Amino acid sequence: MKSAMILEYREKALSHARYEIIDDEESYYGEVPGLAGVYANGRSLEECRENLKHVIEGWILVRREQNLAVVSIFRKAGFIEEENNRGLFSPIFLINQ
Repeated sequence: MKSAMILEYREKALSHARYEIIDDEESYYGEVPGLAGVYANGRSLEECRENLKHVIEGWILVRREQNLAVVSIFRKAGFIEEENNRGLFSPIFLINQ
């Protein structure tokens, strides 16, 4: 079962995703600014978005496994961070769970 905190982080990241139509078999491309290497393709916008969800989750889990900080992507991308009372988007929150 996925942690509610990971799902919350994923949804917040998705709210800042950028999508574009490309001339390719999988014609939709999506990425999250501030998360290097987090991108996905899909034949439809919905498929691209679903693929991007999995990539974000994998990015979080790999960083946790390697004991690397899961920094606020919103600060890195120039967005205003909305931090909840549990400090969800603080740099060390997801590592220490």
